[in-house]
Amino acid sequence: MRTPSLSVPDAVREIITKNRAIYDCIKMGLINYTSLAIKLQDEVESLVGGPVNPNTIVVAIKRYADSFEKKDDMQNVTVLKNARLSLTDRIVDVKFSTDGFDMTDIVALMDRFMKIDPDYEFFRSTNSFRFLTEDISDVRNIVESFSSHRNFFQDGLAKITIHIPESEHGSDVVSYVSEILHDNGIELFNAFFGQDHIVAVLYEKDAARAYQILRREVSR
Repeated sequence: MRTPSLSVPDAVREIITKNRAIYDCIKMGLINYTSLAIKLQDEVESLVGGPVNPNTIVVAIKRYADSFEKKDDMQNVTVLKNARLSLTDRIVDVKFSTDGFDMTDIVALMDRFMKIDPDYEFFRSTNSFRFLTEDISDVRNIVESFSSHRNFFQDGLAKITIHIPESEHGSDVVSYVSEILHDNGIELFNAFFGQDHIVAVLYEKDAARAYQILRREVSR
């Protein structure tokens, strides 16, 4: 279980990576960074957990866009060398609104998930929290027991966890991995970033091929 605390650059990367339209416009240089920052401000603040100056978001967008320019140079080095990959299928994404939950309720809910799947992922933002966990009947029973709370439930997913060793490329690895998958026609359902790992959430039908593509990069 991990509870990442997102920085502004991490939040910007997460939002852009899972929005193909914005991603492609940034890649082709067809978007105004200031306008995009204003559009993304509420979502960034939700992920970061506090107010964010639009200029800070502009800087984060610019840095993300600059990483595309480095992609050609990165093709010639082993960006994912020594990275460790793991693929887990039959995953569900369960997202709850924080409305109606206090911290005691959330901790109790986390404890119930822990007893079922000790390796579940937990992510929290200002207005919601979510679990990535096994798609089994006990998990569905938990969700059903909270049917009075607003929640989102998506099945048919898989996750690829990429543990990244220290790299001189740093956060550029994120855009590099996203680019590889996009170039191969694989759309991310969601993605979560930490200091040393990426959790890529995909539709289960794409997961095995995505894993093989990334495995080839690790083996270069």
